[in-house]
Amino acid sequence: MTDKKTPGVGGVFLSAILSGLCIALGGGAFLSLESKIAGAIAFTVGLFVICSYGFHLFTGKVCYVLDNDGHFAAMLPVIWVGNLVGTWCVAFLEHQTRIGAAMTERAAAMCEVKFSDSLLSVFILAIFCNILIYIAVEGFARHPHQIGKYLSLFFGVTIFILCGFEHCVANMYYISMANAWSAKALVFILVNTLGNAVGGLLIPVMRKGIARL
Repeated sequence: MTDKKTPGVGGVFLSAILSGLCIALGGGAFLSLESKIAGAIAFTVGLFVICSYGFHLFTGKVCYVLDNDGHFAAMLPVIWVGNLVGTWCVAFLEHQTRIGAAMTERAAAMCEVKFSDSLLSVFILAIFCNILIYIAVEGFARHPHQIGKYLSLFFGVTIFILCGFEHCVANMYYISMANAWSAKALVFILVNTLGNAVGGLLIPVMRKGIARL
């Protein structure tokens, strides 16, 4: 998920929209399947495409903010908004189709559970989520073998889905699909985002600390 050459703001924003689209497609697959296990496996398509094409996903990029300059950090809000736009666009278009009603119903049930949770719980679940996202994207970037790269993505994503951990971009899609945006939803997604940021930085910070001991 690291870039040798960072595009301009417009390029980053468009890339982030594509990432939001990819995550939304994975989320749509999850909503469409009765089996949670099958849905978790299908959801991996989103991160697979993002990592393969180098698109900008907030939960992946935030893991590398300490390894880059201020420009990289300044792009994170742009990426976050782009991800939101991408997920919303997919949800909006799905609402216009025959599958929209059923997916909206399932997304609404998910959002009801999420919004009834405490913010502390959401924050902790978001930390766990991005620990796994870091493992997934770092494994994809660093593992010397192709099978290892894809296993990193597979296990990182499926485990966070099966455990019920909170991914802010996936939740942008579910909230949009459920037509559930509100002040409460915004607070939820911001706490979710903060938890993802903490989780994404946890292992990198500890690795730096270990290297200095």
